[in-house]
Amino acid sequence: MQEYATLRAFVAVARTGSVSRAAEQLHLTQPAISLKLKQLQANLGLTLFSRRPQGLALTADGHALLPAAEKALASAQAFEQTAGTLHSTLRGKLSIGTIVDPEFLRLGAFLSRLMARVPQLETELHHGMSGSVLNRIEQGNLDVGFYLAPPGEGPGLASGLTPGKGHEALAWRELTHFHYHVVAPAGWENRLIDTRWEHLATLPWIVTPQNSAHHRLLKQALGPSGAVPNRVAQVDQEACMLDLVRAGVGLSLARDALAMTERQESGLAVADNIRLPCALSFIWRHESANEPPVNAALSTLDEVWPHRPG
Repeated sequence: MQEYATLRAFVAVARTGSVSRAAEQLHLTQPAISLKLKQLQANLGLTLFSRRPQGLALTADGHALLPAAEKALASAQAFEQTAGTLHSTLRGKLSIGTIVDPEFLRLGAFLSRLMARVPQLETELHHGMSGSVLNRIEQGNLDVGFYLAPPGEGPGLASGLTPGKGHEALAWRELTHFHYHVVAPAGWENRLIDTRWEHLATLPWIVTPQNSAHHRLLKQALGPSGAVPNRVAQVDQEACMLDLVRAGVGLSLARDALAMTERQESGLAVADNIRLPCALSFIWRHESANEPPVNAALSTLDEVWPHRPG
């Protein structure tokens, strides 16, 4: 900072014992150094240097003031460094679309590491279904988000969210593969012996909205048979869906970990030999990949999901 230039000149001359060497060190002219010393001594009313054949030497007053001058310069340097750091510190906001449950997304670990990486970044979470997250990212209302689709599809044509239109503006990265199972109320094992989709479709189904991964997976599974599920209820939350299955309302799809847990803890029936492959992906707009908040999210993602499929 400019106001510390005089102190820098004083310290440089004190350490080098020469106006010329101090001028060279500070990239200033000798007259400029001499003027700063003259102004400092005049302002303080003290004589700080005495002339000797070998150069300038500190007086007793100069020796007394030198440690304080060096301390002031160190504080000024720390101040400037902190100010410079603030210029390079990533700030702003990152809006994230979340789905299903936080544990499955490793959301806690993701946010914790993201905050450690960029502590000045504000995150904003918006929970929804895969299709709604995709649409909001595509429209620019969310920066990034999680998405479910069959492996290799990502937010592509096969998602079926917008007939006749792809999602070329979106980039995606698969994080993990898993399976969906058909789950039914406890005691329905005999009704699941016939696992042909045309038979399963006749049973009562708890379905989900069109922009959910459940809807797309079930539609894809039923497609070859042309069957339509016997809808008895529609829900938009996984927890509510499982609660209705436990209550004996009907069938639904459940992620493999949930299906196995519910079979052990609640006695739900799980259809044998039916596995609908699915992938959890992270999606964002191609054009935003180099934006600092999105770039930080993608780098953090590599730490939380280091071993990705494929």
